[in-house]
Amino acid sequence: MSESGSPAVPPGIAQRLSRMIQLPTVSAERAERGQAPFDAFADLLVELYPLVHQHLERERIGELGILYRWRGRVTEQPVVLMAHFDVVPVDESDAWTHPPFEGRIAGGWVFGRGALDDKGPLVVVMDAVENLLSAGFTPARDVYLSFGGDEETFGGAARVIAETLRDRGVEPWLVLDEGGAVVDAPLPFVRGRAAMVGVGEKGVLTLRLSARGEGGHASAPPVRTAVRRIARAVERLSPATFRARTPGAVTRMLELFATRADGIPRRLYGLLAATPWLTARVFTAMGGEPAALVRTTVAATMQSGGTAANVLPSQASATLNLRIALGESVASTVKRVRRRIGDRHVTVEVLEGDGPSPESSTDNAQFALIADAVKVSHPGAATVPYVMMAATDSRHFHRFSPAVYRFAPLEMTKAQRASIHGVDERVEIAALERGELFHRTLLQRLE
Repeated sequence: MSESGSPAVPPGIAQRLSRMIQLPTVSAERAERGQAPFDAFADLLVELYPLVHQHLERERIGELGILYRWRGRVTEQPVVLMAHFDVVPVDESDAWTHPPFEGRIAGGWVFGRGALDDKGPLVVVMDAVENLLSAGFTPARDVYLSFGGDEETFGGAARVIAETLRDRGVEPWLVLDEGGAVVDAPLPFVRGRAAMVGVGEKGVLTLRLSARGEGGHASAPPVRTAVRRIARAVERLSPATFRARTPGAVTRMLELFATRADGIPRRLYGLLAATPWLTARVFTAMGGEPAALVRTTVAATMQSGGTAANVLPSQASATLNLRIALGESVASTVKRVRRRIGDRHVTVEVLEGDGPSPESSTDNAQFALIADAVKVSHPGAATVPYVMMAATDSRHFHRFSPAVYRFAPLEMTKAQRASIHGVDERVEIAALERGELFHRTLLQRLE
């Protein structure tokens, strides 16, 4: 069937995803579950995709990295397609419609942990390659498939894969990882569907604040205890700690949405696109996700201190999770936190940190290729750039690849997006078929 027709996917894509979901590759529970589920997943790929393993070169990179190389007509400037096969834990007290690791297929859907994040996006990549191989296809340039098993724990599998390719002199022409999806009515008063492609992602930073104080009996507390110092430090880190600024991707997103709205909304989106400073103020006032698009966010996620209800703790601490806005850095963010706290008795320690990515262009052949593939797989959907607020494995590639994008070619409703890391995660089988068509088209149209 032609690439402009209906998805030519043989029966079984749902069953293949179901098999993947049945393996509990929970990276946060690897110490308890062991390495076996992760090795079993690598073995399962061999079983499910015989042509891939007959024609592509495969490497295990460490315990949790899998790298395939599909040799094309030229080796320079290859394409890297990414996904991860680990998943987040399941709260056993949550009421799932179907058991989270059963991989139930029902009513045209596949249910289970990882259906959307990120085994669904992985299966459509593998299906596309297998189907192209069955047709005798050879890509125009080398294609690498990079799969990591610890993305959900900010692990190093993708980092080691990226370093391995860089050390071999591989400079990717295009890197495509998970990220945005195909959504309906992405903003109020915007008509139609949009394929949201992340052209940049915020950095991630974990800080620990700690303070020491005089211990003793709680009946006669000093003016400034360790707990009080930490509480005051956290309170000083308000949402206004970091200045708001509008990334170029958000401006371009608003420009495109203006063309898909009518009347007052059309003029409003046009105005915001023309005045980035106003966009920053408006989005900040809206709070939530809009505010997170235009500034660094800070959230206290853990705190500790004390041994008994009537004993003053001699030390206390709090852990902060920050998402660093584009244009800033780990160093500048830490400096701003220290200045805002303004207490030399509070120690600020960096536990881990990755700076934000640069913005990849929307005016190049790579973005045009993604948009062309969307036109085939999801007719009528506009391809729209945006900034990802979460971190992906692709952050390890932007240091040596100028074109890094984040897009999972699957339709996701608001309810489905809420099920990611939540309850009743699921994907429609028809969406998997269109996702396979997206990747198949992208690979066929490489030049």
